[in-house]
Amino acid sequence: MQANPGDRVRVHYTLKDADGQVIESSNGQEPLDFIIGGGTIIPGFEKAVVGMKPSETKTIKVPPEEAYGLHDEKKIFEFDKKKAPAEFDPRVGDTVRMHRADGRQVPVTVTAVTEKNFLMDANHPLAGKELIFDLELVEIVKQ
Repeated sequence: MQANPGDRVRVHYTLKDADGQVIESSNGQEPLDFIIGGGTIIPGFEKAVVGMKPSETKTIKVPPEEAYGLHDEKKIFEFDKKKAPAEFDPRVGDTVRMHRADGRQVPVTVTAVTEKNFLMDANHPLAGKELIFDLELVEIVKQ
């Protein structure tokens, strides 16, 4: 039995950057449980699982376009310290939640702090990066 779009699957994975550094892993935890094509997992990961059989393993490279997208300079902005609440004092590298004009929250990373502004980056931290995944299809869940 092979995994197909629409199947619910459980997958163990190890995510590495282009240098082979481990970023995240499900080892020692429950496998990732998702429906192929459900849109909850990056497209390159989902595509790689299609056709796999239980217990099969593989290593894949996912380009930025099939992961978290290209790094978008339009998502870098300055936030005036005068507009911030008094207790707002993030450090460079911190991820904070900000509100968009439509009210939705978006995580942003503080990339610099000046006397007047915070420089913010709303790109996903892995945007623009090729990702390497070691995958193991644990099971195709009967629905």
